[in-house]
Amino acid sequence: MKRALVTGSSRGIGRAVALGLAGDGFEVLVHCAGRRDAAEATRDAILADGGKASVLQADLCDLSQTARLAREMGEVDVLVLNASLQIKKPWQTITVEDAEQQLNCNFVSSMLLIQAAVDHMRAQKWGRIVTIGSVQERKPHPDMLVYSASKAAQTNMVQSLSLQLAKDGVTVNNVAPGVIATDRNVEALSDEAYAKKVMDSIPVGFYGLPEDCVGLVRLLCSEEGRYITGQSLYVDGGKSVQ
Repeated sequence: MKRALVTGSSRGIGRAVALGLAGDGFEVLVHCAGRRDAAEATRDAILADGGKASVLQADLCDLSQTARLAREMGEVDVLVLNASLQIKKPWQTITVEDAEQQLNCNFVSSMLLIQAAVDHMRAQKWGRIVTIGSVQERKPHPDMLVYSASKAAQTNMVQSLSLQLAKDGVTVNNVAPGVIATDRNVEALSDEAYAKKVMDSIPVGFYGLPEDCVGLVRLLCSEEGRYITGQSLYVDGGKSVQ
């Protein structure tokens, strides 16, 4: 049984991906930063469906905890880097701490976990790495400067690593969601004027759901996705081309 670590899989897109990969027969390592009860609920849903899963907890803003997670995860065949931190504020008020936390969680931790996972993947000549980016790579939100920049950096890393790992049977891709209806967006989208502005920017005319991202991630993590690498693929209802 192949093993998959999905970071930030206690809720939202990460939870949906964890359930999807479990359905494909992967043993899933469910990761959370704080809400262990939510991660355990994801694990229990997988177990109830006959799958295999366990929970790992680490705050990826803290690189010492990232290093511990890298040790605890052991050998994994699939790495889905979904966890991220988003601090919304005008760019002139961003502090060094704000920047460090987002860069550590959204970029540096991704690099460190890839470094820890890749030797096993290379040794067996098979591996799948998928980062979860954002439409903000192409359409940055004015009040999320560091978040959007960190996602663009992550995708640049994907492109670089895809070339370096291609001959080892390891694919590396990025999935960039648009506006997905998760608990992260509830407060912002409760403002009717802002919600209308956001909706008007989505050509299909509706918000995505976490499940809308799962099919693509499953493909990229499968044998059928073996010929796809170095790509940033948008799941955004057309927002990136609006």
